[in-house]
Amino acid sequence: MGFCQNESSGESRGRLTHKRFYQSGSSALHQCECADAACSHHSVRLTMAEAQLFVSQDEFTCSVCLDTLTDPVALPCGHNFCLKCLTDYWDQSQECRCPQCTSMNFTTRPSLRRNNLLNEVIKNLKKTTLSSPPPQNYVGPGDVECDFCTGKKFRAVKSCLTCPASYCQTHLQPHYEGDALKHHKLVDPDRNLKEKLCEKHQKSLEIFCKTDDSCICMMCVVTEHNGHKMGELETEREEKQVSDV
Repeated sequence: MGFCQNESSGESRGRLTHKRFYQSGSSALHQCECADAACSHHSVRLTMAEAQLFVSQDEFTCSVCLDTLTDPVALPCGHNFCLKCLTDYWDQSQECRCPQCTSMNFTTRPSLRRNNLLNEVIKNLKKTTLSSPPPQNYVGPGDVECDFCTGKKFRAVKSCLTCPASYCQTHLQPHYEGDALKHHKLVDPDRNLKEKLCEKHQKSLEIFCKTDDSCICMMCVVTEHNGHKMGELETEREEKQVSDV
């Protein structure tokens, strides 16, 4: 069990002070009762056994670089990122939102404070349990790479026809968690996404126009194919495969 120790006097308070919780993904860690993750006057001492009970390696992984967190900073939504990764992400996207979810969007860029509690735990665990992600997760010959990984690219597990972009397992999570992305059309990883987009509207080709014998998007249906005989592209493709057998 951890204790809060005053660094200036070196005197232990001699009682349990971990009454608050620090949220990291789906796990919770005991935190100093001052409730300030960046507190410079107190440090939390966690044993290795305690830390391993509460967290897994995923909890220490930055969802931007997909490596172990370095100089971790936490957003109010509970997600943690490397300080440099989050800063670079905001610089490139030109908007300040959480890279992992859609629930946190800042009108102005907030000042970021290092999460000393999480940083201390990571330093301790790095010596024994934490390691880089397994090499089989990285993109290899014939794989489709994730469009959102920085540095070493991870292989994509899904491509989104709505975005359009390809995502590794970690960067795909917002599509399952965020209400705004849940209705996007996900398919198996595809390196030729542009071929599945309407050249005119840059929307996914989801409809087959039987009148014009062409694949079209929903915008085409409204603007150019009104009254034509149509069907869903996937259904038409399956029926054609059956008839060709």
